[in-house]
Amino acid sequence: MTVSSSMALLPRRLFLLALQTVCGDVAYSFPEEVKRGSVIENIAKDIGIEVGKLATRKARIDVDRNSKGYFEINRSTGDVIVTERIDREGLCGKKSTCILKQELVLEEPLELHRISFHIQDINDNSPQFKKDTIKFEIRESAAKGSRYRLDEAHDADIGQNAIQGYSIETNEYFRLNVIEKGGGGKYSELILQKELDREQKKELTIELVATDGGTPQRSGTAVIHVSVLDANDNAPVFSQAVYGASLLENSPLDIVVITVSATDADEGVNGEVTYEFDHISDESYNVFSIDQKSGEVRVSGPIDYEHLSSYEMQITAKDGLGLVSYCTLIIEITDVNDNAPITTIKSLKNPVPENSPPGTEVGIVNVQDRDSETNGKVRCSIQQGVPFKLVPSIKNYYSLVTTGQLDRELVSNYNITITATDEGSPPLSSSKSVQLSVADINDNPPVFDEQSYSAYVSENNKPGSTLCSVSARDPDWRQNGTVVYSLLAGEVNGAPVSSYLSVNGDTGVIHAVRSFDYEQFKSFKIHVMARDNGSPPLSSNVTVSVFISDVNDNSPQILYPSPEGNSFMTELVPKAAHGGSLVSKVIAVDADSGQNAWLSYHIVKSTDPGLFTIGVHSGEIRTQRDISESDSMKQNLVVAVKDNGQPSLSATCSMYLLISDNLAEVPELKDLSFNESNSKLTSYLIIALVSVSTFFLTFIIIILGFRFCRRRKPRLLFDGAVAIPSGYLPPNYADVDGTGTLRSAYNYDTYLTTGSRTSDFKFVTSYNDNTLPADQTLKKSPSDFADVFGDSLETLEVGGHVFELGSCVHVFQPY
Repeated sequence: MTVSSSMALLPRRLFLLALQTVCGDVAYSFPEEVKRGSVIENIAKDIGIEVGKLATRKARIDVDRNSKGYFEINRSTGDVIVTERIDREGLCGKKSTCILKQELVLEEPLELHRISFHIQDINDNSPQFKKDTIKFEIRESAAKGSRYRLDEAHDADIGQNAIQGYSIETNEYFRLNVIEKGGGGKYSELILQKELDREQKKELTIELVATDGGTPQRSGTAVIHVSVLDANDNAPVFSQAVYGASLLENSPLDIVVITVSATDADEGVNGEVTYEFDHISDESYNVFSIDQKSGEVRVSGPIDYEHLSSYEMQITAKDGLGLVSYCTLIIEITDVNDNAPITTIKSLKNPVPENSPPGTEVGIVNVQDRDSETNGKVRCSIQQGVPFKLVPSIKNYYSLVTTGQLDRELVSNYNITITATDEGSPPLSSSKSVQLSVADINDNPPVFDEQSYSAYVSENNKPGSTLCSVSARDPDWRQNGTVVYSLLAGEVNGAPVSSYLSVNGDTGVIHAVRSFDYEQFKSFKIHVMARDNGSPPLSSNVTVSVFISDVNDNSPQILYPSPEGNSFMTELVPKAAHGGSLVSKVIAVDADSGQNAWLSYHIVKSTDPGLFTIGVHSGEIRTQRDISESDSMKQNLVVAVKDNGQPSLSATCSMYLLISDNLAEVPELKDLSFNESNSKLTSYLIIALVSVSTFFLTFIIIILGFRFCRRRKPRLLFDGAVAIPSGYLPPNYADVDGTGTLRSAYNYDTYLTTGSRTSDFKFVTSYNDNTLPADQTLKKSPSDFADVFGDSLETLEVGGHVFELGSCVHVFQPY
């Protein structure tokens, strides 16, 4: 139901401007004892806010921590609804106005409206007398018109609903006189209108009725019992009609507050005065006591200013025969600073995103102090060293806001202590701790533990073997800090990098996909990416260098003498060669590197073991002594070439030497041929003659061209060096970094003269003293020698090319 307000008592609604936010004071008036669930008014309409915003802005009615909530807001309709029984007398006592002050709080932005609920009194309490029986002892000598004050009835209601009058039943001895008190309220007294006669009637019983002015009217009764005694014509008289005292709250028990005093002019029993409280509320009855003999008023219970700030009591003084007088005692309670401030967190946003800008509101703090005036003024602060501050808002509200940029990776949780201190003497304070967590965002990319990684693996490794492991760390939380590894696209030796390596996405372990060959490539680089699972994801890259170490998996390869089927290499050695003369050279290479490519040369078989020796490291074949006439003309050497690997690998070749000064002395060499038919020799001879003739003519034309262009002397054709093609050497054997077998180019010069058979064919020193290239050697087959002697036609094969020499004698000249 909707309760209408009384416009005669106060305006229905008042609107005022607040200090910081446009707010208004709203007042509602309604009677007490309304049913739970009753609708007071529609607050949304009164403050001018859309009903739909009540829920989104968390509209609520806040009360003090020690107060009871009687109202709530229906966020769907905006109605203010009664939730608890409202008893005006219990809330406000005898106060003329009863106002409950509540606060309507709206968030985002913070907005505060003060609501005053005026509780109207209804006639729900009947008048009551302190005692059901009022006793008087009146002497029969009492004169007409004597007055006897009666106990005042009490009605918890106020105004028109309070006591309006007294009445007694009709009798012949007394009439009733009703008197209004100056501070409000009424009391009655009996007036003797006929002298008493104890002999006629010793006791009288009269009913006293107190009525209020409510609708319907309520009443209370008490019985007046009059005992007729002998005369007592003086009543006690107080020294003051009204006593006043001031008392600090929390005063100790049994302390004397004030002493009241009354005197009686009578003597004896009629002059003995006793004191007691005539009319006192339950609150006062439990707090104060009076000594019946001395009139000392003492503290008998706890004094709390916040519960009740003043007490008003009536004290009676009665003599021995029943005459009484009355005084009023008013005790004012003085507030002391006995209540520490109370801090309440009304709203808290937890956790707070770490990217929240400075000034973000994360909570609303309410601070209250039950003390009054200066003792109730509160200052609120938080500890230093945290990126938060309190901003005063409305009344006793503060906003907790950020002051700087948050970083969860540096500080993930904050323990904020809010301290509230009042201005009392001494000041009291209290603290409230607030735990705030910082929510993570993906603001950190993964960072590798090292700037680059190196992996070492031997060639011929097994596919799937582990090379190395990369590791990256991400300080973010949960999925933002979960790192996944992958290979960046690229090529190694013309093939995708994924065909060589793979990486475990969870652990960062890098595996070989295939077996590596050191002779194919010695090292390569890949790039590994570490990516987190944030949104959007962040990543970083690192370079991994893979170095392949050599394994001795290649046997030495002999370049000279070059085995070509059944052909063999023949060298002419002059008979006049002295000991130590260079005869020939075995040239070999090894595709491996390092010590695996260190070659050594050994003669394993020789026609005459003492005639020739070979350089262990150079492969040069030299005479050990001077050649004698007894030495065999045909010398056959078997040379083994070994590398320095573990285990060592080797290769062998045969070297054929003819000891002769010119070819005319050489006997028939057909027996040197192994399993060669005459038809094959004839075919080879025809092919050789055609090839040599063609090449020789071409060679002569080229030389003449060079002479013409450079204007050189005619003899230059024969004195200059014949270039030996370099294409003979197999690829990848000239190791540029110095780790292979061949370390420089080898050039041997061929000198031809225009003489007759006494002319010579001469090898000169190479650019390297230790090795001899295979392309620059004399190659002779048995059939060639046979044709030379038979047809007086001699050919020379250099670097795979055959030259027609005419009538020349080819003699190997030692040097």
